[in-house]
Amino acid sequence: MLAAAAEGGAVASLLLRVAAVIFATRACGALARRFKQPIVLGELVAGALLGGSVLGWLDPTEPMIHAIAEIGVIVLLFEIGLETNLRALRAVGGTAMMVAVVGVALPFLFGDLVARAFDVATLPALVIGAALTATSIGISSRVLADLGRLKSDEGQVVLGAAVIDDVIGLVILSVVTGVVTGGAVTVASVSRTTFLAIAFIVLALLVGRAALRPILRFVARLELTGAVGLVAVGFAFIAAALAEWAGSAMIIGAFAAGTVLHSTPQRREVEEAAGGIGQFFVPVFFASVGAAVDFGALFERGPLLLGLALLVVAVVGKVAAGYAPWWFDGNKLLVGVAMVPRGEVGLIFAQIGLSMAVLDQGQFGALMLMVAGSTFLTPPVLSRLAGPVPGVDKDTADHGLAEQVSGHATPRATMPRIPRERD
Repeated sequence: MLAAAAEGGAVASLLLRVAAVIFATRACGALARRFKQPIVLGELVAGALLGGSVLGWLDPTEPMIHAIAEIGVIVLLFEIGLETNLRALRAVGGTAMMVAVVGVALPFLFGDLVARAFDVATLPALVIGAALTATSIGISSRVLADLGRLKSDEGQVVLGAAVIDDVIGLVILSVVTGVVTGGAVTVASVSRTTFLAIAFIVLALLVGRAALRPILRFVARLELTGAVGLVAVGFAFIAAALAEWAGSAMIIGAFAAGTVLHSTPQRREVEEAAGGIGQFFVPVFFASVGAAVDFGALFERGPLLLGLALLVVAVVGKVAAGYAPWWFDGNKLLVGVAMVPRGEVGLIFAQIGLSMAVLDQGQFGALMLMVAGSTFLTPPVLSRLAGPVPGVDKDTADHGLAEQVSGHATPRATMPRIPRERD
């Protein structure tokens, strides 16, 4: 009986914290929109206020909160995949590849050099450089969606480059972990990690097209309310889990699942189901990213200066990557700035370095300053750079795709904002 009472108390405590996240993210999101800023900025601020640096109500490392946040990023990437036309991505494939490669190489080099300039040892400097390579596809795509720019040429380049970044980042994370643990880093091990990430996407597309679409047609004939959408979301969860077990990343699996269903006749029903689920899970994810920032670790002069220096080179490296594809006629600065946020991906690198005792608290705090700065800096800067979508009313664009991707859904009839591509 005592055990049951304790368990009930734990559940009640969790419910209160989740309720606080829901209220805070909605309030801060509305405030951000009032000031012409993307909703995601408000959700990140809400997380920072609820986290240990201010109120201490939200601990992103708590298992249940972490699990909810992980589901949130999976749902978000599934929704992004649903909105992604692979043909459009292929059209900007070379541009996206150039942005991704330069956007990994420059920050890694700059981060390592800055760390060594602050007398950081070789191994911690390597981890710091690796942490600067990341791009948060969740935050980048969400900000562009909030601005109505996800389907623009620049948005497609950023989305493609961020996906490639995830694959390269997975390889770098594997290599760095191998170095830290004393394992052998060989061409074979790096090639295997790269192959697994790419092969999973290809396999998911092939299997999904062959199997899932007939399944959805069958479920649609059953005429069960909401069944098609829930089956599709279930498929996204399975794809994410399989990606993790295959040695890839869950977000890659979820994204691949969404792209499979981009051209399916049931896509609208799937979008509605994913959007409904995302209303709860996605804000928790962004709040968790904000809550993970420990501002107290930055009070010392050394970590503060290192963090600021890393923030500068983190921004410069990604912005320079936007200008790397010289043949691209779009807004290169917009592309570069959209690649800046590190978000949860950068935090993962930093957390691994800390948990393996490679980074000390000061170096970890410096990385968190870089992550927080790049994450909070991007939405307002992008908002200024983007401006209204050509041929689309700005308010319509802001309240349309942004709300669908973020889970703030409105009736479909009120969202004529951006024409869908024809496959």
